[in-house]
Amino acid sequence: MVDRVQVTPAAVVLIEKLQASHGPLLFHQSGGCCDGSAPMCYPRGEFRVGAQDVFLGTIADTPFYIGAAQFEYWRHTQLIIDVVKGRGSGFSLEAPEGVRFLTRSRVFSDDETEELGQTPPPLHGDAGEADAA
Repeated sequence: MVDRVQVTPAAVVLIEKLQASHGPLLFHQSGGCCDGSAPMCYPRGEFRVGAQDVFLGTIADTPFYIGAAQFEYWRHTQLIIDVVKGRGSGFSLEAPEGVRFLTRSRVFSDDETEELGQTPPPLHGDAGEADAA
């Protein structure tokens, strides 16, 4: 099965550090209002996933969502969550660490696109796993 979202080893290390400090986490790919389009990391109980959020998958034991409208722009790409030095949004948990999560992407191959077309990602209200968040 093709993953819609993946994570780099460096990002896994940071996610695990944040989990040790804050407990279970949740990611949401922001739509670009205040901090451009960035993956935002929150304590799982402190971000309300909406009915129009799409569950893309799990990275480092952490559910990853994107808004439905944003997903339409990115549906042809695999999101790869990485970490780089620098300041991101003050709302995302990694901000005090002097690093920020960054979304890299690659276009799905024709075969991957066909496979993904067979199983579209669920909206939050449709996903069993998403409900656990």
